[in-house]
Amino acid sequence: MDRISDIREQVDVCVVGAGHAGCEAALACARLGLETVVFTVSVDSIALMPCNPNIGGSSKGHLVREVDALGGEMGKNIDRTFIQSKMLNVSKGPAVHSLRAQADKADYTREMRRVLEDQEHLTIKQAEVCELMWRDQDGTKTVTGVKTFTGAVYECRAVILCTGTYLRARCLCGESITYTGPNGLQAANHLPDSLREMGIELRRFKTGTPARMDGRSIDYSKMEEQFGDEKIIPFSFSTDPDTIQKEQISCWLTYTNEKTHEIIRHNLDRSPIYAGIIEGTGPRYCPSIEDKVVKFADKERHQVFIEPEGLHTNEMYVGGMSSSLPEDVQLAMYRTVPGLEHCKIVRNAYAIEYDCINAKQLYPTLEFKQVRGLFSGGQFNGSSGYEEAAAQGLIAGINAAMLILGREPLILDRSESYIGVLIDDLVTKDNREPYRMMTSRAEYRLLLRQDNADLRLRKKGYEIGLISREAYERLLVKEELIKKEICRLKSHVVGAGQDIQNFLQSHGSSSLKTGSSLAELLCRPELNYDMLVSIDRDRPSLPQDVVEQVEIEIKYEGYIQRQLKQVEQYKKMEKKKIPQDIDYNDISSLRLEARQKLKEFRPVSLGQASRISGVSPADVSVLLIYLERKNYSAGGK
Repeated sequence: MDRISDIREQVDVCVVGAGHAGCEAALACARLGLETVVFTVSVDSIALMPCNPNIGGSSKGHLVREVDALGGEMGKNIDRTFIQSKMLNVSKGPAVHSLRAQADKADYTREMRRVLEDQEHLTIKQAEVCELMWRDQDGTKTVTGVKTFTGAVYECRAVILCTGTYLRARCLCGESITYTGPNGLQAANHLPDSLREMGIELRRFKTGTPARMDGRSIDYSKMEEQFGDEKIIPFSFSTDPDTIQKEQISCWLTYTNEKTHEIIRHNLDRSPIYAGIIEGTGPRYCPSIEDKVVKFADKERHQVFIEPEGLHTNEMYVGGMSSSLPEDVQLAMYRTVPGLEHCKIVRNAYAIEYDCINAKQLYPTLEFKQVRGLFSGGQFNGSSGYEEAAAQGLIAGINAAMLILGREPLILDRSESYIGVLIDDLVTKDNREPYRMMTSRAEYRLLLRQDNADLRLRKKGYEIGLISREAYERLLVKEELIKKEICRLKSHVVGAGQDIQNFLQSHGSSSLKTGSSLAELLCRPELNYDMLVSIDRDRPSLPQDVVEQVEIEIKYEGYIQRQLKQVEQYKKMEKKKIPQDIDYNDISSLRLEARQKLKEFRPVSLGQASRISGVSPADVSVLLIYLERKNYSAGGK
């Protein structure tokens, strides 16, 4: 009997991993018309939420809005599957307002899987990719395909690595170690060898997750109930707010205490983190409860959020108490927390250790510098968080498609998006721990608000091909309405008559001595757009999102103009491109450390070079003079 031929298929793009990064990468490529296959160790783990059951939060909500503005799926999916929604930081300025929604975990995964299954040009394949194939021509490596554990070969023109926490993963709960990925799923143990063979450097990071409790064993009367917002705001700019107003599920707040901390301190020697069993570096801004107790010894208590995992399960997530302590210690410490005295653990907390890369090996397009056609996104790049992963996956997917289609890559800079800040930080800084997005990382955060992500990025999504003409035209109408209303408020002058004085007095605002424009009145902190309706008789009927932009633009005009001037200076540096074939040894005036760092990171612009640790302003000046002397244009040679 003749032997059946080996399986060999030809596609455009192979995406390795179907977590939050892999889903966005695969959808972007397929929606741009490329034949795409996405590999996952289990089709049941598509868009899995192995840790917290929520999307968004401080700064992360900004990322989700930007992903949506560019044509990604995460915002739409959480709008379909949330069980509680809340806008955070509303007592502060609009720059730090961030949307956060509790998800029904099972529904979130199920809905995203449905989207992938229904997407034209996209194939889902349950298989472990164990080898990358490439050719080396004149010292230039180019990826040519992938091989699965069963021997199937998929030839392609681009590969996107979105392996999350699965590479050589192991989970630790005290002395117990299981060699699996999150939630007991199969680890990917073969691919790291192939990556090293290609010359890609790997490192070891770790993260952790708290226990899940049986909700029936929790006494909620001892906790503070946390409600969602009365008026729900969607993540996606394409979601009609009226369609998502619904009854929400409560979350709960409680606290650790000295007894909790005492149990932890007495058992630190049994924690794999402190016993030296864990090799990987953990996230500074999402520490385990052991880390909190040790590093913040002066704190008498720490917040603990009890959050539902979904509508059709009793499992509750114990936010704020991730741990890798043994099971008996976990149960003892959790039972010291008010409301958890009789808790039953459904899933133990654990730490997970995995292989990832230092993203300095990537261009800002998220393509590997040493392997053409090989891209990566998500936790494999040394970041943490579902939202950070989705943002990178989308950009990696777009740029893989742009490479294949022979179009210009999409590189977002720090002045136009949080995604730009995220990727620039990853590829420019030597991050030694899992990277987490924060509003404080964005220098121009007043311009990069979550409310204006569509105004900033929708056009780019349209030009790429991920935003429809209809959606783009709606954006143009919105822009025009904002512009007209700001102009009207600035030109509409009210006098100092008694009716105006009475209005101002009723709102605790100082009286007028001469006439004033409505825009000038709106700048007063005690007044807002809605209040002015009684003295604004020519007011048009406008959508709420337009009103929001008008109010912010007028109230913060001075600050916004100041940041725009700063951005102008920043853009000048970003426009000065550095050729990739530049020989830094030829620049004799560079300090040794600067030369070493520039050769290591190979920055694409003078702006990126200035943000590399070890490259001083004097070094940047030397580099600028050299580029001008060599007559390099703004776009390179």
